[in-house]
Amino acid sequence: MTTHMKSGGELVVDALEAHGVKQLFCVPGESYLEVLDALHDSPITATSARQEGGAAMMAEAWGKLHGTPGICFVTRGPGATNASAGIHVAQQDSTPMILFIGQINSQLRHREAFQEVDYGQYLGSMAKWVAEIDSTERITEMVSRAWSVATSGRPGPVVLVLPEDTLSGQAASTKVKPFTTLETYPSPEHLQQMAHRVEQANAPIIVLGGSRWCADSVAQVEAFAEAFALPVACSFRRQMLFNHHHPHYAGDVGLGINPKLATTIADADLVILMGGRFSEVPSQNYELLGVQSARQQLIHIHACAEELGRVYRADLAIHASPKALAAGLSQLSPTIKPSQERVDHVAHCHNNYQQWSTLPTQAHPGAVQMPAVMAHLSNSLPADTIITNGAGNYATWIHRFWKFSHYGTQLAPTSGSMGYGLPAAVAAKIAEPHKTVVCFAGDGCFQMTMQEFGTAVQQQANIIVLVIDNGMYGTIRMHQEHHFPSRVSATDLVNPDFCALAKAYGTFATQVTHTDQFPQALEAAMAAGTPALIHIKLDPQALTPNLTLNQIRDGA
Repeated sequence: MTTHMKSGGELVVDALEAHGVKQLFCVPGESYLEVLDALHDSPITATSARQEGGAAMMAEAWGKLHGTPGICFVTRGPGATNASAGIHVAQQDSTPMILFIGQINSQLRHREAFQEVDYGQYLGSMAKWVAEIDSTERITEMVSRAWSVATSGRPGPVVLVLPEDTLSGQAASTKVKPFTTLETYPSPEHLQQMAHRVEQANAPIIVLGGSRWCADSVAQVEAFAEAFALPVACSFRRQMLFNHHHPHYAGDVGLGINPKLATTIADADLVILMGGRFSEVPSQNYELLGVQSARQQLIHIHACAEELGRVYRADLAIHASPKALAAGLSQLSPTIKPSQERVDHVAHCHNNYQQWSTLPTQAHPGAVQMPAVMAHLSNSLPADTIITNGAGNYATWIHRFWKFSHYGTQLAPTSGSMGYGLPAAVAAKIAEPHKTVVCFAGDGCFQMTMQEFGTAVQQQANIIVLVIDNGMYGTIRMHQEHHFPSRVSATDLVNPDFCALAKAYGTFATQVTHTDQFPQALEAAMAAGTPALIHIKLDPQALTPNLTLNQIRDGA
């Protein structure tokens, strides 16, 4: 029997194909030429980004949308350090991702060779697992293990380091058995205990969060909430987990939380954390529940056993993955009819959300009025539009006023990473070419990764980018004016002509300096047939939906 020998690069690509990879993101480098050569004959599509941070964020966004690892390849040293921004997003957002890094020849290690980095030390605190593949024969094994680590329990990023001699070496080709992510099912006893606690509560609330969800499991949670008369809130930047038009939706638990929702959670007699960690932002600096001993009766459900009890001591801790949990919830039926008090509680929570998410009627400073812009977007965009954003005050207009109604329509970093929106939009459009994809970005946020607009053009990813330009790092200015009024330092921005940049790529771009111009601008962008950019000039005073810069400065 003839043994079929392959290069390490070919074995890496074979392993990815066996695990169903159809798309990866990269910035090419000489340290992994054998992989690039193997991709030449592979059905896997490789999208080259302009900078490794953008490539890693694209892979992370792909992982968010699909629930399977987003794949990214970068070269050693500077390539890997650039990519670390995307690794951090994947870590804090619990997103499955595998980053492959080219590495120096293993015979040259520990001499500080050209671009040599110890990736275990550098990325070990951010990734679930970092490993250097020290022999060609172990490539298939290590890729399979990386897949299992990235997707199991609490998903996250894995880093595989590929020395040049490992990739150029030869090894026998072996059949790859792909890993299938395991679901952890809740016990019937735990489900019955939860149902009993829910029925006994007067003012309970669910907070949905985390990853590993799917459209079907979200629908099953919705049915459970209806049957047991439960209001449902979504954790920070997980708003797509529940239909905002549903009468049981209570709002999002994140930055700038609705004060009434915060009070509802603080006063609840039962809080169900379903799928998420409830970290600093949603927990309002860990004060909404209290650490270790929650003031409320607490049920915490998570796919990772290590997360249960790590921060919160729950009255009932359930180790279950979201899909398995949702299947279990669908088997539960109320034993008593929900009281009128419970029905009123649900209606009260939704009414609070509706009031909070109603666009303001009072004008803010400037000729461009964001309430009118948001209203027109709501009336014009398809309900399944994918919305992406990075970080900045501009994102408040999405989080508070956009009504997410479909699963898989939000790509936003819980890590608060600036620059995320544009590369995420590129990945989303490649993943869902028939859907409308709109990226919100502040002027500072956009300039973190604006070179990836070129990637969108090259990939014919016809996204729409809204650059909300107020000429400064608005969030930092807000905090600066609050803590050190009128002492402006390092937060002003001198910006380029964003439209000229987009037009240099041969795409559609237009500037909006008055609200009346926006409807025509959006219509033209949607019809452009290319990536499109709308540059919205916002008055610097319009810093938040509620407060002007002067009001923040004066302590309003």
